[in-house]
Amino acid sequence: MTDFSIDLASTALVLIDLQNGNVGRALAPYSAEQVLGNCVLLAGEMRDRGAMVIYVRVLMNELQSPLADAPLRPPGAPAPAPDASHLAPDCGVEATDIVITKRQWGAFYGTELDQLLRRRHIKTLVLGGIVTNFGVESTARAAHDRGYALVFAEDAMSGITAEAHEFACRNTFRVMGRVRSTRELIDALQAGTGDA
Repeated sequence: MTDFSIDLASTALVLIDLQNGNVGRALAPYSAEQVLGNCVLLAGEMRDRGAMVIYVRVLMNELQSPLADAPLRPPGAPAPAPDASHLAPDCGVEATDIVITKRQWGAFYGTELDQLLRRRHIKTLVLGGIVTNFGVESTARAAHDRGYALVFAEDAMSGITAEAHEFACRNTFRVMGRVRSTRELIDALQAGTGDA
């Protein structure tokens, strides 16, 4: 898009919960394979240009399980598998990337994420991951509250339902930042000029 470009010096890619316990879920409108593929493409493009790439994972056995009308993990459900919190082998994490571990939906509370970003003078976050309306949206809201500019890689994330994903992308994310496709983001990265 002609109205969009990325300043790599002040932008980080933050990929949420691309881990074994999530990539096995039924997702919509994009499959886990599609999300992982697009996340790997974005990470490679940003990494090749010296930008910060961050993977966030949640310790699934330590997530809060409050009383709720529709809990994600019903009472009495078996505990997540021991490797559920491990980043998926196909997510593309490399030794130069940063891995943040969280214990709730959002990536800011109780982690070192904000400090790491501020030390690198990061002003813009490109977000992707699983699941759109939980981990990604919770992280986006906290980032917005902290003054970060936000870009959402619409096809590098997916929801438990297509309706939930589409609602977040059409209604919430467009108010908080810009929603773009992986292709549009890669085109902006390859153009390499201007602001995010």
